[in-house]
Amino acid sequence: MTNQADYYKLQSAANARRTVGKVIIYALLAFWALMVLFPFYWMVLSSVKSYGAYNSEFIPKFFTLSPTLENYVSAFTAVPLGTYFMNTLIFTVATTVIMLFVTVFAAFAFARLNFRGKNIAFILLLALMMIPNELVIVTNFVTITSLDMRNTFLGLILPSVTSVFYIYLLKENLAQIPDELYYAAKVDGTSDLKYLFRVMLPICKPTIITIVILKVIECWNSFVWPRLITDDASYFLVSNGIQEIRENGFGRENIPAMMAAVVVISVPLIALFLLFRKKVMAGVARGGTKG
Repeated sequence: MTNQADYYKLQSAANARRTVGKVIIYALLAFWALMVLFPFYWMVLSSVKSYGAYNSEFIPKFFTLSPTLENYVSAFTAVPLGTYFMNTLIFTVATTVIMLFVTVFAAFAFARLNFRGKNIAFILLLALMMIPNELVIVTNFVTITSLDMRNTFLGLILPSVTSVFYIYLLKENLAQIPDELYYAAKVDGTSDLKYLFRVMLPICKPTIITIVILKVIECWNSFVWPRLITDDASYFLVSNGIQEIRENGFGRENIPAMMAAVVVISVPLIALFLLFRKKVMAGVARGGTKG
């Protein structure tokens, strides 16, 4: 009986320690979530405050009793935010589609085809990841300028249609597919392209979705290159348009309207990630699994 009582005491103490540990972990996670989400909450809160109410607050308030949508109307009427949205949509869709074709065919060639110098070519491709982005931007700027593509969608899109990281990620996924499937398909007379689109890509669908989402986010948030290659407002993307609003537009004085514009351009990415977050995690996890 004594041993049994001691066992229950030890078990109770272990359960208590686990409970305390979980409470601490959840408290830390809740604190971290609050720190991460608070800037977005403050942005949304500021966007629904009227211009007069916002400027009359000597001490910022963490809530408002009279929310308004007039700032969102101002964001679309005072500046061509709709044009910035359309430019970004064209840039994002075109860049992502072209990049996906380049990535799929390059990854398939490195993962499945046998040709002379394949390993050397793949090593050289990976070595490109060691080159600083600043050097690539300078080279791209000189090239695009010499081709007279400044202030054009072609000049915006072309330097962003390849990604060594995405090629590597998809190549590793394609390489995990058993060779027996490929040989069986060849025996049946299946071409390489048919095998790629009917067998390999459906298997690697989570990774494809991950690449697409990450590329969309990258294009939507692109700032340095569009800022460098465009000085015509009719070709500004949302990131550059917001910067232009902050520097020269009403955003320097009308902070609530500025916040409304930022909320508008942030919501699509947040919704995209929330809808496909499981696919993103699955694709990344699959890319890190071998065999």
